[in-house]
Amino acid sequence: MLFADSPLVCRIEGAERRLTTDVATTIRDHSADRDVFISHLGGGAAVHVGMPSPCNKLIGIGLQGPLSSVEELALESIERTFASRDTPLQAEVSTLADSSVARLLTSRGYLLMGFENVLGLRLDDALAARLSAMPSPVGVMTQLVQSPMDRSWLDTVITGFAHPDIVPGGESHESYPRDAIEQAMIDMARAEGLSSYLACIDGEAAGGASVRICDGVAQLCGSATLPSHRRRGVQTALLCRRLLDAFAAGCDVAVITTQPGSKSQQNAQRRGFMLLYSRAILVREPR
Repeated sequence: MLFADSPLVCRIEGAERRLTTDVATTIRDHSADRDVFISHLGGGAAVHVGMPSPCNKLIGIGLQGPLSSVEELALESIERTFASRDTPLQAEVSTLADSSVARLLTSRGYLLMGFENVLGLRLDDALAARLSAMPSPVGVMTQLVQSPMDRSWLDTVITGFAHPDIVPGGESHESYPRDAIEQAMIDMARAEGLSSYLACIDGEAAGGASVRICDGVAQLCGSATLPSHRRRGVQTALLCRRLLDAFAAGCDVAVITTQPGSKSQQNAQRRGFMLLYSRAILVREPR
């Protein structure tokens, strides 16, 4: 059984922090017109990439204990930076973080906007053998995308994200225009260690997904299926392909983040993923 003890959660949250900061660093190195902000805090990091983006957030704090007085001053500086950019500061706080962190944030005006679940799966020889023996969904073919600018992959994933499944908790707290989602997908695809996949049915693009490999952790992300091709095994095919490739690359655990009670969570649990922990989404509006 995969258990979310402190070392495993620190690995997963560390991978999430590194993905966020690596994306921001890549933008800073290649886009002189983007005013990128990166600040490390309490084992985590705050990032703003110079435009509306899902990457604009504070992630991974509290796993090393309470914030010190110096770190609280650093948090105040981060808040001022986000406010100067007229951007809400979204803190994603693990349920294994020190309880003082959530109390500190709420005392500073952060409001609880929702939760997200982190599910995990152990990657080993037995799982790889089962996945290899599974028949592929009828008519579904997967392929590795060679460029983050691949229009077929971008259009498929962006359109899929624009039509989310209904979940018990209601719509996600995040909402971005299509051009912001497209830029975020391009930014993420350029990050080191991230690979993207396209699934096709009868030669027609049907869905897409990505995986990022970091410290033996395979982060499954960017999964979306076009509405007209849902319930046909597209995400199953993409999931199996990414898990096998991640295991071949040396990963021992795969993780996926979902909205509570979503179809994505149901599909992941059907494939053996276990709920490890959740993150509280706390947001402070600019002042």
